[in-house]
Amino acid sequence: MHVLRQQLTLFFIAMGFFTRIPMPTWVKVDGESLNKANRYFGLIGLLVGGICALVYEITRGFLPVSVSIIFAMIAGLVVTGGFHEDGLADTADGLGGGWSVADKLKIMKDSRIGTYGALALVMGLMLKFILLSELALYNPDLVVTALIVGHTLSRVTAASLIFSQSYVRDDDSSKSKPLAQNQTVNELLILLATGVLVLWCSGLSGALYIAIGLVLLRWGLIYLFHRQIGGYTGDTLGATQQLAELACYLMLLGFSL
Repeated sequence: MHVLRQQLTLFFIAMGFFTRIPMPTWVKVDGESLNKANRYFGLIGLLVGGICALVYEITRGFLPVSVSIIFAMIAGLVVTGGFHEDGLADTADGLGGGWSVADKLKIMKDSRIGTYGALALVMGLMLKFILLSELALYNPDLVVTALIVGHTLSRVTAASLIFSQSYVRDDDSSKSKPLAQNQTVNELLILLATGVLVLWCSGLSGALYIAIGLVLLRWGLIYLFHRQIGGYTGDTLGATQQLAELACYLMLLGFSL
């Protein structure tokens, strides 16, 4: 029972960190438990994707599919509070507007959104809608699979960066939101197992190619982030999640045509 309660605690910490769903009052959060909770970041993606898929399934019974997709996207934003979308916008602003590493990190921490961030956010949301809509034209049921697989695997991809990359601190890091900064081999294996299980259960014929595509995307983003700022931040993890989610939808569409 103690082990089960401990694992439930870690899951609820991950849920409370990445969603607006409140944690039970008995859950206590500290830096060590947050680091351990990264093993369940993929499960949080499964939870969010499941909620989005449920909203899509319910609303498409009486609404056009395109409208149902919009409601599913809104559900995802409501559940997460736009957490990852904010990371994408901040990363685009920082990498696009800063010259030095210090400038890039400073821009990322600015709560205001700039031109690069606005463009990335608008284009990202628009591309999600278009890709899901095109999938629906091929097979409306495939959107359910895409939402679950996309949300899960994208968070697995993003969280895996913690294992191999260095967390970049700036001079004002004490004001930053807490972030998992360490990942053991066991935590990485649990994280990856979540992604493999979801992909296997999806029954997608292109599952292996999706996995390979995400590995290549991960390598590319690692190279970009290391070159630009020397490692990762919470914002770049959010950007990775968004780009990996889009990559999942794009590859699914490519295999469906």
